[in-house]
Amino acid sequence: MEKMFMRVDEVAEVLEVSIPYAYKLIRKMNAELDKSGCHTIAGRVDRKFFYEHFYGTKSYERGK
Repeated sequence: MEKMFMRVDEVAEVLEVSIPYAYKLIRKMNAELDKSGCHTIAGRVDRKFFYEHFYGTKSYERGK
């Protein structure tokens, strides 16, 4: 079962970006969630929101 939140290292790995840039992206996504009234956790982002934001879907199946 997947966890509800993604940490910065997972975001950086999925997007193939640096850790500092992944932090920047998480801050931007969390700011969007804050505006909609959601509670956020610094350095983590909701997994469903992440995949909706980047892939237009609530989940992503990686090729095996």
